[in-house]
Amino acid sequence: LLLLCHAEEAAVIVSGLRNTDVFVGESATFTCELSHPGVRNVQWWLDGTPLHNNLVTEISEQDGRIHTLTLNDVACHDSGTVTFRAGPLTSSAKLLVKGISLLA
Repeated sequence: LLLLCHAEEAAVIVSGLRNTDVFVGESATFTCELSHPGVRNVQWWLDGTPLHNNLVTEISEQDGRIHTLTLNDVACHDSGTVTFRAGPLTSSAKLLVKGISLLA
């Protein structure tokens, strides 16, 4: 019974998402670390739209605690708020995609 109670201890976010600035065509990576594995209903969002693992969007998990989102070949319209949700836990950060000036 004690083990069961301990296993139900709520996970917390140890290290949340950080605001990230990248240039058009680069990759942007966001990482969120949880205190322990086993949190269900993990989901990534960009401006309220759920993200799914594909060629452009890489979603990975390490040890069930470290959750990583990499957006490849970003464009200006990808700028927005990235949100990580794991059960009741939420962490958000801003993604700013900067264009490259042709005048430079």
